Amino acid sequence: MVKETFLEINLSALEKNYRFLRTKLSSKTMLLAVVKAFAYGNDSVFIAKFLEDLGADYFAVAYISEGVMLRKSGIKKPILVLHPQVVNFERAIEYKLEPSLYSERTLNAFIKTASLHNRSMYPVHVKFNTGLNRLGFETGRSKPIALQLEKESSVCVKSIFSHMAASEDLNENAFTLKQIHLFSKTFESFIKYYKKNTPFRHLCNTSGLINFPQAEFEMVRCGIGLYGFDNMNQKSSGLVPVMSLKTLISQIHNIKKGESVGYNRDFIAKTPTKIATLPIGHADGIGRYYGNGQGYVYIDGQKALIVGNVCMDMIMVDVTGINCREGDSVIVFDCFNSAEKLAEGCGTISYELIAAISRRIKRRFV
Repeated sequence: MVKETFLEINLSALEKNYRFLRTKLSSKTMLLAVVKAFAYGNDSVFIAKFLEDLGADYFAVAYISEGVMLRKSGIKKPILVLHPQVVNFERAIEYKLEPSLYSERTLNAFIKTASLHNRSMYPVHVKFNTGLNRLGFETGRSKPIALQLEKESSVCVKSIFSHMAASEDLNENAFTLKQIHLFSKTFESFIKYYKKNTPFRHLCNTSGLINFPQAEFEMVRCGIGLYGFDNMNQKSSGLVPVMSLKTLISQIHNIKKGESVGYNRDFIAKTPTKIATLPIGHADGIGRYYGNGQGYVYIDGQKALIVGNVCMDMIMVDVTGINCREGDSVIVFDCFNSAEKLAEGCGTISYELIAAISRRIKRRFV
């Protein structure tokens, strides 16, 4: 019996996903586990420790503060910071975090910071923009950047990387193949002028690894795949959703035809209706767009539509015809009733749904 709202995290499923993704790689290819955004809503410290024990070679976070938290919790493996902010570069060095340098500003600022702290050959990662147009040096700048880094003793280039824009969409194969080619040419140009050490390469995300194995290079970055999703509109065998969000029925109301439910009276009963109130709302990660019949939960194995507007701490669902009572268990999503389908039905993606699950919801690891 569920006594409160909680997020259950299945470590057996996480291990299965990790090992499945490993089978897609050659034995020499490194696997980087992306644990940014609280490990996509799971708990970055717990997940990183578990994956470190399984043998993950690298970790990635979005911001330096996330990396600091991992280091303070005892994570030893290298940590790549994908979007470091210049103001925090000193902390990156203090906690042995490896920044992505993606612009002239970040490059020059980090070299200055490393020099001021008397660092020698501090590991950094250089990102090039091959088509996502989000972060990264333009590929035509590979020569001057390589020449600058070649003469700087304070840093060394650990890797060259880029980010695929549409690897999950097989209709965009031509674009992705163009990205792979451009990335390879950019790397070749860079190492022609950078001789201090040989950087490794990484380009593939989860869908890139599955759809474009020829581009695995020396490392791949796996995020959403570790948590059981491939974001490709068809499940890849071997990936199992890790998270189950469960709650319970707080109260049941029997309302008459013409009565309303929730703020702004956006739901008006057309017939006598049984309404269940659940203790989870948009402060817990259930966005407003799941309301008014767009989203749903499962009670006694049946789908119950969310009616009215989502509240801060509660949602109301239509349980007419469903055998249930106050205190009964409710599944928002699990490995059978996927977060992916729930999100898609409301015009969003699994990333947004799972990463938004509030930290006030307890995590349970099984």
